[in-house]
Amino acid sequence: MPIVDFILHSDKRLLEFVGTYGVWVYGLLFLIVFAETGFVVTPFLPGDSLLFATGALCAVGAMNAAICFGLLALAAFAGNAVNYAVGRYVGPRIFSASDHQGLWHKLLNREYLQRGHAFFEQYGGKAVILGRFVPIVRTFVPFVAGAAEMKPASFGFYNLVGAVGWVGICLGAGLLFGNVPIVKDNFSLVTIGIVGVSLLPAVVELVRHRRAH
Repeated sequence: MPIVDFILHSDKRLLEFVGTYGVWVYGLLFLIVFAETGFVVTPFLPGDSLLFATGALCAVGAMNAAICFGLLALAAFAGNAVNYAVGRYVGPRIFSASDHQGLWHKLLNREYLQRGHAFFEQYGGKAVILGRFVPIVRTFVPFVAGAAEMKPASFGFYNLVGAVGWVGICLGAGLLFGNVPIVKDNFSLVTIGIVGVSLLPAVVELVRHRRAH
């Protein structure tokens, strides 16, 4: 599949794009990061591996590190903000429009929405920041935060911290390690490893939650 090939070989594909489209690659990267975090229907787009590959290209001078960091942090922040706004607008309507009987009534009702609101009021910052580093999850966290009516000011602050931290760490890792021979020669395995490491926070939180109960 093209998307799988792009994810596993994002370093080579990006280098090809740079050679073909020049500065337009910055716009392409912005759109990919924005879409991955901004639309709940595009969680399959590359995130961590794309940032890592971008950092590797910056290290060899193919792209400008400062421009990449600024643009992609903005894309990550803006994407989450849009996703949050959509969740805040659409989420309560989805719950209030649910059936009054059967499975949908049990799953989609005001009580669950209120519980979600209480959760994000208490743990929202932690969820928004950690969610940034977990593939798939980062696409849905801002939508749920909006649907649960997390305060905009609180979400905005943690969204900013998460966006800067996520882009900075992944891009920085690519700058430092992306061109190490063993990494460069085994980029597909490194990409899979990045995804695995990204899932660790969710696994740790799940284990802690089960132990607490």
